[in-house]
Amino acid sequence: GARLNELIKLLNETELNAIVIDVKDDWGNVTWLTEEPTVTELGTAKKIIRDMDGLMTTLRDNDVYPIARIVVFKDSVLAKKKPEWSFIKEDGAIWQNGRKESFVNPYMKEVWDYNINVAKEAAKLGFKEIQFDYVRFPEGFEEKADSLKYHTDERSRVDVVADFVKYAREQLNPLGVRVSVDIFGYAASVPAAEGIGQDFVKISSYVDVISPMVYPSHYSTGWFGSKVPDANPYVTINGAMADTHEKLAPLLEVRQKPIIRPWIQDFTATWVPGHIKYGKKEIEEQIRALNDQEIYEYLLWNAGNRCTAG
Repeated sequence: GARLNELIKLLNETELNAIVIDVKDDWGNVTWLTEEPTVTELGTAKKIIRDMDGLMTTLRDNDVYPIARIVVFKDSVLAKKKPEWSFIKEDGAIWQNGRKESFVNPYMKEVWDYNINVAKEAAKLGFKEIQFDYVRFPEGFEEKADSLKYHTDERSRVDVVADFVKYAREQLNPLGVRVSVDIFGYAASVPAAEGIGQDFVKISSYVDVISPMVYPSHYSTGWFGSKVPDANPYVTINGAMADTHEKLAPLLEVRQKPIIRPWIQDFTATWVPGHIKYGKKEIEEQIRALNDQEIYEYLLWNAGNRCTAG
């Protein structure tokens, strides 16, 4: 609709050249009426994108690089359809977090294949890259794991998540698509998050592109020497990228590093004490910090898809 036309105009007038599109959203809906057998059988598709072929044609005609985002293990829709693929509480109910969202179990190969089948359908449509998000267990999982019933094996949570990414890339690269993963920005600055199963280096060793979400607003007081990291976009991004390079340095001994393509902030974080308004200057400061760290790709995040022109 009108918003897409607005975005295409922005891409045609600036150096921006890609759009990330949800093909499986934050609730677990497959966002177009695909005829993929498992999706059809489970009834997990919803006609959110009304004309997928028309959308892909528009992107092709405007030379836009299309990225298909797939939210993997946060999946309330699939958990409801297949409780045995999820986490079950002692009373038999499916576990939910505080936002009433459910997750499916990364130990289940069926969950892997379900998501990869959706990715293969996206590749057939012409998407050039599959971006996996929520490639992890729920937050604070280690505190609740013992009270939940779910299938598990001898592998650690970190290994299971990395194994999924490795398997996804093996399945998808032959189709001519890249595999990328979104990951918490501070994962580059801290030890592996055993609880949620995210190890920055392990995941990065199996992807073509890694996208740390380094929004300055998400860093608390003291990060990179800033009282308010949100008010210091250059310093925050520069520090986050220095940590990213350091974290990924060991990969150079065994293989090529993935492309680093961070998500940066194109919104004003009104909830952060001491926040500043984000506009042209603040976005350019973030891009300058990336360039100074020899990183020349980025993604802009704005929840309403209202990117700053100029």
